[in-house]
Amino acid sequence: MSGTSFSFLLRPKWIAFHLLVVLGVALMIWAAFWQLDRLDQRKAFNAIVEARIDLPSVPLDELLATATDPADLEWRQVTVTGAFRPQQIVWFNRSQDGLAGDNILAALDQDPSAEQTSPVIIVNRGFVLLGANGDAAPSGDIDILGRIRVPMERQRGELTDAGNGPVLEVRRIDLDQLDAQIDGDVAPFYVDLIGSIPNVSDTDPVPNPAPTLDDGPHLSYAVQWVIFATAVLVGWVLAVRRSIRSRRRDELTASTDGPTTPDFDQPDDVEAANSTTGTDASSRR
Repeated sequence: MSGTSFSFLLRPKWIAFHLLVVLGVALMIWAAFWQLDRLDQRKAFNAIVEARIDLPSVPLDELLATATDPADLEWRQVTVTGAFRPQQIVWFNRSQDGLAGDNILAALDQDPSAEQTSPVIIVNRGFVLLGANGDAAPSGDIDILGRIRVPMERQRGELTDAGNGPVLEVRRIDLDQLDAQIDGDVAPFYVDLIGSIPNVSDTDPVPNPAPTLDDGPHLSYAVQWVIFATAVLVGWVLAVRRSIRSRRRDELTASTDGPTTPDFDQPDDVEAANSTTGTDASSRR
């Protein structure tokens, strides 16, 4: 191929096409690396959970004496004794086992019969189906087994809950918000209920299961993005090659389409023919 065969690739529409391909491939490669980063985060999360979730349960006060940062205690199993307050809060728009519903939150006083000195614990009693309010929290003293969880932070673009007056329905567990409406100091963590004495009944909310510890779909998504980027590059190469072949074919066709040449290629042949014709005409006279 001659160098001039590629000059069409510098036309404005082709330049726009090149830039679109480059941008698309760059975004797909970025998405692939983002998924790999998510995979690393997932593996780090799994390692933390695996190291803590199966440790023997300990009394909450004893565990708090060993660490002050709730993040260092998340997923540890603890036991707490206390009494639930009657007012419950609905953590709506939840799902469990493929079903839509809500989680039911309740405040637990650790020493309800004495002057309040221990922090109030927010307990996630578990899941109820959509439209079900769940039974009231059991009255009287209760021993619970649960997992420590850290509060959630609102991400950019997420809606906020109402800030005026007591909130009975929440989008996330925001302990600062709940602390403003609950008497006493709320602990800087909440507890996912696992079991209790008295036992959880069939009409109580279903406790949340332990998290699924797998790598998720992130690796397969990363591979898919690489495949998509490769397909775009292959498509670009095929489009360029097809356009080059088309132009070369048009040039070849144009070069073979010329005026028809006469049957006599040599001038001498033409003169000889004319001479012969003239002699014959003279003899006929």
